[in-house]
Amino acid sequence: MAKFIFVTGGVVSSLGKGITAASIGLLLKSRGLKVVNQKFDPYLNVDPGTMNPYQHGEVYVTDDGAETDLDLGHYERFTGITTNRNCNFTSGRIYDSIIKKERRGDYLGGTVQVVPHVTTEICESIRSVVTPDVDVVISEIGGTVGDIESHPYLEALRQFRQQEGRNNVLFIHVTLVPYLHPAGEVKTKPTQHSVGRLREIGIIPDILICRTEKHLEKEVIKKLSLFCNVDEEAVIEAIDVPHTIYESPLDYAAQELDAVIIDVLGLRAGRRNLKPWREYIDRVINADKEVRIGIVGKYSELQDAYKSIHEALNHAGAAHLAKVKIISISAEEIEKKGAHEVLKGIEGILVPGGFGSRGIEGKILAVQYAREKRIPFLGICLGMHMAVIEFARNVLDLSGANTTEHDPQTPYPVIHLMEEQKKVKDMGASMRLGAYPCKLKNGTLARKSYNQETISERHRHRYEFNNDYRERFEAAGMVLSGQSPDGLLIEMIELKDHPWFVACQFHPEFKSRPVAPHPLFRDFVGASLKNNSSKLLSVSDR
Repeated sequence: MAKFIFVTGGVVSSLGKGITAASIGLLLKSRGLKVVNQKFDPYLNVDPGTMNPYQHGEVYVTDDGAETDLDLGHYERFTGITTNRNCNFTSGRIYDSIIKKERRGDYLGGTVQVVPHVTTEICESIRSVVTPDVDVVISEIGGTVGDIESHPYLEALRQFRQQEGRNNVLFIHVTLVPYLHPAGEVKTKPTQHSVGRLREIGIIPDILICRTEKHLEKEVIKKLSLFCNVDEEAVIEAIDVPHTIYESPLDYAAQELDAVIIDVLGLRAGRRNLKPWREYIDRVINADKEVRIGIVGKYSELQDAYKSIHEALNHAGAAHLAKVKIISISAEEIEKKGAHEVLKGIEGILVPGGFGSRGIEGKILAVQYAREKRIPFLGICLGMHMAVIEFARNVLDLSGANTTEHDPQTPYPVIHLMEEQKKVKDMGASMRLGAYPCKLKNGTLARKSYNQETISERHRHRYEFNNDYRERFEAAGMVLSGQSPDGLLIEMIELKDHPWFVACQFHPEFKSRPVAPHPLFRDFVGASLKNNSSKLLSVSDR
């Protein structure tokens, strides 16, 4: 019988509920338990697929083709467990399901209400991830206590505990304990008020996770325990970690958070084994070199837009005992100042995925700079499209070559709309989404990186390489190193006479893990480090 953990938030948003839920998943998994992480988002969008990155950040894609919240990326990176579409529900999806049931007559003519119909749908969504081998479901509730959008979820959790039994459900509340510098002390009142709002709903937290910039004194912990009705050992400090977010599970382990959870839920678990995780942290801390990687994108000022890419680069850096200094570069700035001015000093260039025409010419200039200056280059999704267009214009001399996404009248549509996308009308969840197989060509950088013939990677796109131009590209030196098994879709390209120039149609960043860095990112960072070393050698030679 599965046990259930619910992670709620209070006082302010962005306290790290996702990192906390992911850390708990890792700790319980390290004790031999089978866990599933799940996120509920209160907004009314059915999924985040059509949302602006400024509103939502990255859209994380699962193997089964769901467009989900970026917290699922944290879950997968921390636990190494693959998520699916039932690991992320929004209010839009919940209400959409209810309305469809009402239209079918499933409610037998009854009045459809928030209680019990919406709350019942939420409870069923929680149970949707339960399989016979699952020991613990960890469900994070987006937003904060007091938000009107979150109230149906909290009511559903209250009902859920009644249905499943008190010994099978545990509530963890992540809250802020602010430090007031003028007073020189931390304040517990915000947490007390947040827990008070939960109690009004009928939920009493079993564990408090206290986000703080100062270590909590014993007296503060006692006060929180007394006024929030939580055992002292269940008041857990969540202080900012010094080097990387991946230190958080070790911090929680030192406070025996997993032991408290196991005791409250009566779980049978083995001894904790975090050796691979500790080894990764050691590599991060002991990194003895640095490499500068430039991410040339549309949202250079918005780190969450490329969250998984940032993390994948850091994983790759640790594999080489190197610190990756990520330089966020606006593609529009390159258009204004030129690639030579903006990209000087960069040892590796990455052009990520994206949509829209803003900054496109700047990205193409970045690709040209990487190709001509022999700087290691990794293009992802749209980044591959930019590499194809740049090659067409400047090597094949096809002036005006473009993607039909940005120029429907281009004389050379080297990137065009996929055939199955031509009849698509709705924008949401209608792209080529999820994991698809890819066959790699012998003797290529791609094959060397993966060290296998067939791979599986996650996609999110509508446009593809135009097969009418295959022969021209190959004749000029572009290697079509990865293809779909039927040979109809070009999945990867690379250049023969270049130290390391690779681009892919898929999103490899979604499969990178701290203890298992993605091979493309690993080798891209490795090539960038060699570029750095060669520059240092050339300087010393002078």
